[in-house]
Amino acid sequence: MKGLLIKDFKLMKNQKNFLLLLVLIAALFVFVKDISFVITYMTFMGTLFSMSSISYDEFDNGNAFLFSLPVTRRGYVIEKYGFGLILGGGAWLIGTILAVVIGRIQHTDSITETIMTALIILPLMWIALSAVLPFQLKYGGEKGRIVMIGVFGIFFAIGAAVMKVAKILNIDLIYVMDHLPEIHMSVLTMSSIGVAAVVLLVSCKISISIVNKKEF
Repeated sequence: MKGLLIKDFKLMKNQKNFLLLLVLIAALFVFVKDISFVITYMTFMGTLFSMSSISYDEFDNGNAFLFSLPVTRRGYVIEKYGFGLILGGGAWLIGTILAVVIGRIQHTDSITETIMTALIILPLMWIALSAVLPFQLKYGGEKGRIVMIGVFGIFFAIGAAVMKVAKILNIDLIYVMDHLPEIHMSVLTMSSIGVAAVVLLVSCKISISIVNKKEF
């Protein structure tokens, strides 16, 4: 699995200019939007970017050659999940640091609020990864990206629906969130991370089964 990770990171080196552009765009968004947006943007763009490694493997029948090497299918799947978590987690960390630093400079959100927001976004990234990887491994990179966009669309649709219902019922969600007991928010956040971790493990098992049955 170490060799597969090295391969994928070396492939990502060819995209370093694009990665730098993502960071610059995120830094720009910090100054013109809610600073929590940059965490969401960085996290999901990093996760989406990790999916391109599967497309690279599929190019020119590369998987057939890859599995002629001492690489197990189980190890291949686990590496893809690990690679996605590393890139997505790294982007999440960079976005969180940017949000904290700029938040302190602008004297807007407190460090605690920013970190709580980041911890809420983290399990969403895990769930998105869990939803997309099985589809991408089964149907290929192009269809996998369509599913990824669909997953993001569902998240945004749910968020928009919640905001709409709150507006109809005259509920100030920001006020409610600000006045929730911190211990309740902590329990909710940790529970979400735990559930997302279980979903990720189940997804990994499904992906292993998919790749084991797949012909290259």
